[in-house]
Amino acid sequence: LSQMSKQLETFRTHLEAFASKHKQEIRKSPEFRLQFQDMCATIGVDPLASGKGFWAEMLGVGDFYYELGVQIIEVCLALKHRNGGLITLQELQQQVLKGRGKFAQDVSQDDLLRAIKKLKVLGSGFGLIPVGGTFLVQSVPAELNMDHTVVLQLAEKKGFVTVSEIRASLKWETERAKQVLEHLLKEGMAWLDAQAPAEPQFWLPALFSELHGHEEPPGQP
Repeated sequence: LSQMSKQLETFRTHLEAFASKHKQEIRKSPEFRLQFQDMCATIGVDPLASGKGFWAEMLGVGDFYYELGVQIIEVCLALKHRNGGLITLQELQQQVLKGRGKFAQDVSQDDLLRAIKKLKVLGSGFGLIPVGGTFLVQSVPAELNMDHTVVLQLAEKKGFVTVSEIRASLKWETERAKQVLEHLLKEGMAWLDAQAPAEPQFWLPALFSELHGHEEPPGQP
């Protein structure tokens, strides 16, 4: 144990020396930042755990992620009327970068995920829903259970889903499918196209805008 402690302390010392030497790269390059975060995780150091001390003073990484968290909140609030508080990680990245301007530090999706995890700690209603190899970012404290998540994942390819598709794919009873869709409608996360050719379609604007270049779903203003 004593030997392991000494080795960890040596690793920490080298990590601090590395951080001092490459401070600018860590702050400016998302790829370099990710590698540095992975190095820290390997020896159990969290550079974001405290706003004080060596890491904050040397790198300013705490400030970077706190500022990014504020920008994420601003983007999500601005788009809530359109998407009901659901946005893809890709669109969030695009909107955040647009708001930061061309001379600001670049921001990766990994940076966004780390900032969102900090926001989750605050109990602010933020959450991550895995969909199609990426994430939907939930920015409102709506109660979404596994049924809702599965339906969101089902809608991922086309941007909408129907009761028949849910029944066929998930083998659910009609009432179960309707309850989930009605809840998404009530929360503003889904929009209803009651004039679709075969049966009503429930559109997820967060997914639709990602697939079709920020157009609005049919039947919406």
